[in-house]
Amino acid sequence: MKTMRKILNNPFLKFLFGFTKVIVWIFVILIVLVIGVQRLFNNQVSIGSYRMFTIVTGSMMPEYEVYDVIIVQEEDPKDIQVGDDLTYLGKVGDYKDKVITHRVKKIRQENGVYYFTTQGTANNTPDPEIREDQSYGTVVYRPAVLSFLSRILNNSYGLYFLVLVPIAILIFLEILDYIKEKECELSDEEERAHEKDET
Repeated sequence: MKTMRKILNNPFLKFLFGFTKVIVWIFVILIVLVIGVQRLFNNQVSIGSYRMFTIVTGSMMPEYEVYDVIIVQEEDPKDIQVGDDLTYLGKVGDYKDKVITHRVKKIRQENGVYYFTTQGTANNTPDPEIREDQSYGTVVYRPAVLSFLSRILNNSYGLYFLVLVPIAILIFLEILDYIKEKECELSDEEERAHEKDET
C-alpha cells in the first residue's frame, strides 16, 4: 500500500497522468468532430465564412485523397481565379445534388454573372459549367490530423480502434484517480488513528 501511495504521489507521474488525460480528451473531441461532420452534417458544416467537407472520390488525386478533410472559404465570385480548387453544388447530370471540389479551368462573365468551368485533376473531361450561386468557395486548407482521422474512421477496424482505445485509456486513468483518492482517505484515517493513540 505504501509503495502504491508513493507511486501515485510521485510529482512526475501526477503530471504525466494529467497530461495524458488532456491529450486523450483532445483526441476524443477530434474524433467526435470528424464523425459529426461526416455523419450528422452530411459532410458539410458552416462556421462563419468557412465550411468543412470530406473528399469522397479520387477525382482530385494526387492533390486530395479519398476521405481527406478540406476547409473551404466563401469567396466573392470576382476573386475566384483559374487554378483555384472550387467547391460547389452540382445541378445537372451525374453531378446533380452532389458537392464537388474541382479545379477552376476557365472563367467567363455574362450580364454580371460569373460562370466557371472546373475539372478534377484526375479526370479527362471538364465538368458542366456552373454559375456563381452554386459555389461554396475555394479550398484554403487541408488539416492533416483531421484527414488522417477521417481515413481511419472510414475503416471499420480503425473506427473501433480509435473509439475503444481512448475510452479504455480514460477508464484506466479514472481507476488510477479513484485508487489515489482511496489511498489518501486511508492515509488520513491512519494519521487520525495514530494521533488518537498518542493522546
